[in-house]
Amino acid sequence: MEGNVRYYDPIFKENAVLLSHKRETVLETAKELDITPKMLSKWRCIYKTFRKGSFPGRGHKRMYHINSKIFELENKLTESQLRLEILKKGSQYIHQGKQELYNFIYKNRKKYLISKMCEVLGASTSTYYSWTQQPFTKRETRVHLLKKEIVSVFFEFKQHHGSILITRELHRRGYQISDTQVSFWMKQLGLRSKVKKRFKVTTDSKHNLYTSPNVLNRQFKVDRPSKVWVSDITYIQIDKRFLYLTVIIDLYDRKIVGWNLSSGLSTVTTIIPAWNMAVSNRKILDGLLFHSDRGVQYANKVFTNILDGYKCTRSMSRKANSIDNAVSESFFNSLKRELIYSQKTLLTPKEMRAEIFEYIENWYNKKRRHSALKYKTIEEFNAEI
Repeated sequence: MEGNVRYYDPIFKENAVLLSHKRETVLETAKELDITPKMLSKWRCIYKTFRKGSFPGRGHKRMYHINSKIFELENKLTESQLRLEILKKGSQYIHQGKQELYNFIYKNRKKYLISKMCEVLGASTSTYYSWTQQPFTKRETRVHLLKKEIVSVFFEFKQHHGSILITRELHRRGYQISDTQVSFWMKQLGLRSKVKKRFKVTTDSKHNLYTSPNVLNRQFKVDRPSKVWVSDITYIQIDKRFLYLTVIIDLYDRKIVGWNLSSGLSTVTTIIPAWNMAVSNRKILDGLLFHSDRGVQYANKVFTNILDGYKCTRSMSRKANSIDNAVSESFFNSLKRELIYSQKTLLTPKEMRAEIFEYIENWYNKKRRHSALKYKTIEEFNAEI
């Protein structure tokens, strides 16, 4: 009957087989262990085939000994990979306080065992369960929300804002927080703005054309639009070659009023298209001061005639003195740090044009906060006038 069926422990079965090889007969061993000779003989046959994998226990499949070793190693490998995965995802929260660490464990409780996460991350399982039963304090809630908002602003502004700019953005959103606090939380969260990289100067000033004196004389702050425009050209590497970006900036609000991306460095493909865009975007007032470097694109007769036609005053940086055109240089620094150097692969001309358009028209001219405007966007600055 089913109720009289006896179940034997796997260790008992293996020991029974080993003992039978030491006795003279199977019958003698079976009698000693109070089992049937037929059953013992069956166990001996199984053990002869599977060895250590003969008796895995109820619900488990028999396997050859060599396979069981592989299975054991695979389990250990899986365990190690799991621990590494938990550590990679959770290590950043270890030094952010128990709230952040326990919050990570709570969010991943359906993916990993809670006990395993606590073990790997050095957290107390009992303390974690106590934490789940207790609500956040007001201060903890505020800190948690501030951290989330700091992270949100950091990535919204493409990982290029430091603590000061992020603080200004948080103030605009209604948060009361200091630069020091934001800097502290950024360090704790591991948020670092991308570092500037230097780029080569490409100005060709070795020509016999007329160059103007430095009328601007580094007076970069002006009191009305279209009083001073500054311009410069830089190179941008793309797939297999270069493109050249020309910009015209109004010093009043730092807006890029004209720009052009070209495959050549002639006047017709650089400054003239940028100029045409600028005069269509912003009305020129009498006496506009136009400042640039000594590049041939700005000094040649074609472009100087255009400036004379608009009754503009010409101004040029002194030779080998990029600081005289610092605002343009600063823009190119920002462009290359925030856009160009973040590209993992070289783009096609079409892709780069789309990226430059997005950066200038939708980011720099609309959303980016400028220290020269007291950390306001260009639109916010002009709205206050």
